[in-house]
Amino acid sequence: MDNRSTGQAQTEAPYIVAVSGGVDSVVLLDILAKKLPVSRLVVAHFDHGVRNDSVQDRLFVEALARSYSLRFVFDEAQLGAGASEDSARKARYGFLRHAKVQHGASHIVTAHHQDDVLETAILNLLRGTGRKGLSALRSRDDLYRPLLPTPKSHIVTYAEKNGLRWREDSTNASQNYLRNYVRQRIVSKFDAAARRELLGHIERAGHANTEIDALLEAELRRQPGAGVMDRQWFIMLPHAVAREAMAAWLRQAGAANFDRKAVERLTVTAKISLPGKQADINNGLMMVVSKDELRIARRGALQ
Repeated sequence: MDNRSTGQAQTEAPYIVAVSGGVDSVVLLDILAKKLPVSRLVVAHFDHGVRNDSVQDRLFVEALARSYSLRFVFDEAQLGAGASEDSARKARYGFLRHAKVQHGASHIVTAHHQDDVLETAILNLLRGTGRKGLSALRSRDDLYRPLLPTPKSHIVTYAEKNGLRWREDSTNASQNYLRNYVRQRIVSKFDAAARRELLGHIERAGHANTEIDALLEAELRRQPGAGVMDRQWFIMLPHAVAREAMAAWLRQAGAANFDRKAVERLTVTAKISLPGKQADINNGLMMVVSKDELRIARRGALQ
């Protein structure tokens, strides 16, 4: 993709602020621009190429960045009207990660808020994404989401009180997208007590996941070596635990974008296959099964 930028010269360790032009990201940008010097912020906009009028969003965000005297970077794709939420998300974060490297930034900052936390938890439950799905939306080492505790209603109130302008994405009204259905038909029906209860479940799940991940990492550190796992130990694990160990092992080895089906396939292969079996993971990585060990290797290294 052709990455283009306008504005000031690069400065040390800025934040890449993802701004779509909607009310959430406009409020986020206003808050950050009032707290931080212009040298610390780069406004990043990605045009998915899903709507015919999306160029207007880019022009709006570019003008908004200029009004704050901030650098502006954008990119565009041609995903088309039928693009899935997942493909749009991957393209967007690919652009943001590239911008982070390009500008030597310390973090990507997004405008996800409390309603997004609720929607994501419900979506992932519906999709069967497992224990991590319930607490998937949170800040990470290089990805900062400062509005997560803030309800959408408070964001809109802030925008109105501060006289901010924003653009409405017409696809947000379409129930062809599962997220929109969850937002309009489920989350919108929650009262304050129901929101607090679900948020409490999500927080507890996050703490439990942190503890489980720490235990899995400790077990994997006891394995024979990097990218190597004791097969007999793995075979003796209960199947649900073995799936979690497999997923943690894959992440540790640098495998990316694997899904629940891939984890199940590799877990079964690791447990029942004859020695010599090779199973594709992704991105050129293979799992090699021997009598006593499971090993992750590059495909070219096996030839």
